Amino acid sequence: MIALRRANEIYEARGQIENGTFEGRWHFSFDTYDDPDYVRFGTLRVFNDDTLSPGAIWPLHPHREIEVVTYCAEGEFRHADEHGVGGILQKGWVQHTTVGKGMYHAEINNDADKSMRFIQMWFIPSQRRLEPAIQRRRVAREDRANRVLLLVSNQDGEALPIHSEGEVYSSFLQARHAVKFVPRQRWGVYLYLLEGGPVRINEQRLEALGAAMVTNEKELDVSAELDAELLLAHVQLT
Repeated sequence: MIALRRANEIYEARGQIENGTFEGRWHFSFDTYDDPDYVRFGTLRVFNDDTLSPGAIWPLHPHREIEVVTYCAEGEFRHADEHGVGGILQKGWVQHTTVGKGMYHAEINNDADKSMRFIQMWFIPSQRRLEPAIQRRRVAREDRANRVLLLVSNQDGEALPIHSEGEVYSSFLQARHAVKFVPRQRWGVYLYLLEGGPVRINEQRLEALGAAMVTNEKELDVSAELDAELLLAHVQLT
């Protein structure tokens, strides 16, 4: 089953933050957004697409007992915990954070002249009371071109580790190219077209900024009508 969520069906948020503003597209209940139909998708609890104005900062704030994956979609993202640890992400790069027992962190637009856009995913951890940890990975466009590139996993030593039954993939799919993806049994796929397209997912057409919630499909065939940037969260459903 493939349930499409079109761009105009995803909650939009905006507001003031330190040094500027944010605009968000929040896919699941988060902060002031409360929707009983979209609380989580398997182990995926949060999927936010946020844009910060030039130089804007989401200031230090606390979290605990979540696994966080951050993907830079545009500009230069800087992450910092209460000790200043975190580093910088450029477009296509990814970071994983084990929040564990608790940490403070800030999300920062590192460019004073351009907006910065990032996708942040929260996963339900498979273990509790873990020590906080941060890892990042540089990914060039050619690394993910016309393939589904594994970024984060608890089962692949070449991917960033995560303490959750979930994985994250990225793909830059060029026009008239296609990829296949085979979900595990009792796992689902949340696929987001964050830029470009449209694409077809098993012949269903998905436009830019839309998402597809996929369950009980043996295989996904994804083809691009025009160049497309995709993110795919592969998660345990039960």
